[in-house]
Order: sequence, then structure tokens, then C-alpha cells
Amino acid sequence: MIRRRHLVLIAGLAVGAVTAATAEEKPLDTLLGQLRGGGGPNSVERQVPSSADEVRMSYAPLVRETAPAVVNVYATKMARAQRSPFEGDPFFDQFFRRSPRRSLRRSSSLGSGVIVDSSGLVVTNNHVIEGADEVRIALHDGRELEAEVMLRDESVDLAILKVENGEALPFLSFADSDSMEVGDLVLAIGNPFGVGQTVTSGIVSALARNHVGVSDFNFFIQTDAAINPGNSGGALVDMEGRLAGINTAIYSRSGGSNGIGFSIPANMVRAFLAAAKAGETRFERPWLGAAFSPITRDIAEALGLDRPRGVLVAEVIANSPAEVGDLRAGDAILAMDGRPIEHPDALGYRLATHPIGEPATFRVLRDGEEIDVVCTPTRAPDLSSNAILLEGQQPLAGANVADLTTALSQRMNLKGRPSSGAVIVEVSPGSIAESYGFRTGDAIVELNGSRIDDATTLQRLVSEGARFWRIALVREGRTFRQMFSF
Repeated sequence: MIRRRHLVLIAGLAVGAVTAATAEEKPLDTLLGQLRGGGGPNSVERQVPSSADEVRMSYAPLVRETAPAVVNVYATKMARAQRSPFEGDPFFDQFFRRSPRRSLRRSSSLGSGVIVDSSGLVVTNNHVIEGADEVRIALHDGRELEAEVMLRDESVDLAILKVENGEALPFLSFADSDSMEVGDLVLAIGNPFGVGQTVTSGIVSALARNHVGVSDFNFFIQTDAAINPGNSGGALVDMEGRLAGINTAIYSRSGGSNGIGFSIPANMVRAFLAAAKAGETRFERPWLGAAFSPITRDIAEALGLDRPRGVLVAEVIANSPAEVGDLRAGDAILAMDGRPIEHPDALGYRLATHPIGEPATFRVLRDGEEIDVVCTPTRAPDLSSNAILLEGQQPLAGANVADLTTALSQRMNLKGRPSSGAVIVEVSPGSIAESYGFRTGDAIVELNGSRIDDATTLQRLVSEGARFWRIALVREGRTFRQMFSF
């Protein structure tokens, strides 16, 4: 038996179909008045929809309530111009006189943001404002305000901005993104291609998408609501007018929407906002003190699982919350706090949104038996106390580097790490290293042909200076080589 409400969803675009399916519930003149949106004796005042049937008439009331909380974000930065390899050579300089002013160029980026607190807190994607010297937002009514970056994190691709307006601003409350289901209706609101605020509709196409490849965070809501360049940082809104996610990326070969968009879940955004409100200078994920690996088909068969699911505990650090809670190497984690864990990225998401200092219950398969193990994630110990700030006129200036140890690798969730090297634990905003694209988590393994065993070795080689810099680094398991002239 097919329920009538499903038929209405299918035929909801046809006035006759909607009228026929709902005639028993509302008079025909009332329905037509709602569809017309006013005008004439039969019109009714349109309000925020309170039922699924009312949503099918029009999204307009929902948009009126939510759109004012979505803003445009303008980021401007002074980028260092690419230098010629012959610059500084006395022979070539006599032919090519360069003004010092030309060493910098102004570039701008455009994205979207969502007001999540009436005091003027705005959430957007980190890649929208990354490296910006100036950030401004444009409100729904056209006013522009200067914004201050309160907190940003490249690994989860989120940033919190603060604007001073002197009055309460419209904002969106958070939905429980864990309660969303495939098939739920959603709206995407943003500023694609800079054409102005645009609203598109669609459904939740999938949940817990990983291997998207846009950041270290891999637990996205997938939607077919049209998302295009410029939508980054905009709102994914549910049918109750709540923020379900932050639109972040699309899968596209042409640069336009192909109906495959990805949003960071609201629960992740909520945890990030809480860190900003608490005055944190960086987003710190709860630390468990264990390394994990995916469960392959062969491993699942050996463990007696019906299919590959869960994560395998590969290593447990001594005196860590994992060891204290009796989590052991070889355990297969199948669920956390009653929610299934399908892969390591899902566990990473659950840990990232779990409050620090509160117990978490892990459903574990050990020796063929499922048991519960309770661990209390804490703040990670200061494993980067030996971090060294690289200075001088060289590409890595402004990067804080530390010895690449197992403990540091686990804390930073480094993937495919090399056996040795110096890992970047922080990149100073506005530094030369940031302008050249170096990131937190990059492992420097070679400099000018010399192998890097630790941070001290890297510091010594940098201090020696050079005209050309050949750098090899490992990022997410891939080795990159780059040459710079300075």
C-alpha cells in the first residue's frame, strides 16, 4: 500500500494533484490562495510551514525566516607575487627593473557564511578566508561589516568570524544532524558565482560520506541541492528552518553543480562554535591515545564479522585514556555511545563531537565476544613542547615544527606518515610559510638534498640560507617536491 502523502510528494508540483490529495483536509479556495501567495478575497497570510503538507505548497515562508541569517563573505589578501628565478642576478637586473611594490598583489575571494548567534558570530569555511588580511561580510539587507577571525581550523575546514553590529542579528539554530535521514528535504542558501543570494532545494542523498578529499574531515552530508562555487560556507537548512550543515564542496568535472554536494554536519559545527565561544585559540579534538586502521574484508572474515565494518585498534599509547579504559590493540570498535562505527573517519567524527572529559562507551569485539569499554577522552598532552619556530627569509618562515614521533602523529591524526622528519604543528597567520601553502601536518623530509631526521636538523639547514630551496614533504601519505627562489 502506498501512502497518500508519498503520492503528494511525487505530484506536488501539479496544482491539481495537490488539490485532489488534500481536498478532505482544506477547502479548495484556501489551497489556491496559499498557492497564489496572496491577492484576492481567497488569499491567506503565508506563514512558516508547520506541517509537511504546508511545505509542499511553497518554500517561501521558510526562506523568509532563514535567508536573513545567511551572509556573503569577502576575503582580501596581499599575496606575494611569483618571483623570477633570475631576480637578484646583477646581469638580468640591468634589463628588468622591478618596483618593490610589484612584489605584492591584491587578491580577493568570495564565499558565504551563516550567522549562528545573535551577537554576531558567523561560521564559514576556512578555505574561504584562509590567508586573508581583511574579511568583511555583507548582510541580507546590503550592509557590510568588518569581521574578525575568532577561530579557524584547516583540518575541519571551518572558521568562526565575529562582527560588531550594535544590535541583535538574525541567526539560525542548530539541527541535530545525527537524526537526519536519507530522503529528508533540505534547502541550500548561499551566493554562487557572486550573483547574489540564491536558494536551491533538494534532499539528503547520503550520510557519513568519507574520502571526499577536501580536508582532513571526512564525514559529510551529501545532498543534490544545487551547490556551486561561492556557496562554500553557506547554509544547508532543514524543513524546520534549522542549520543542518555548512555547504563545503561539490563533485564536479566542469566546475558547476552536478547534483553531488557535501556539507559539514551541524553537530560538528556546534562543537567548533563552542570552542570559539570558550576563547580557544585552536580547535582541540578529544584525545583517546590510540591509533586505528580500517577493517578490510579479510580482517572481517578473521574476526567473524558478517561484513567489513568498524575500526581496528592498531596501537594504544601508555597511560592514555584508551589504556586506562582497557581498550586494547586488536580490539574491533563497532559502535560509540550506541551509534554504529563503519570506518575510521566515522570514529574520528564521533570523537571530535564528543565533549572533553565525559565518558564514552565503546562497543568492542574482543576474542569473538562483544563487550562495552568505557573510556574518558581528555585534552591531548603537550606533545609539541619541543616545537621550533623557523624564521628568516625563506619559504618555511613562520612554521612551527616538531620531531615526528608516534605520539604526535596520533594526536594530529596524520595519515601515511613517514618514519622520520619534522612535522609542522602550526603555521603563523600571515607568515611566508602560509603564503606558500604549507599546512599543519605537513612532514618535511628533505631540504636541498639533505634528509631531515628531526626539527633541529631542519632548523640548522634553514639557518644556513640558500638562493634556491628544494623541499620534499609528505602530506596525507603523498610525497610532494617543490622548488622556491627567495
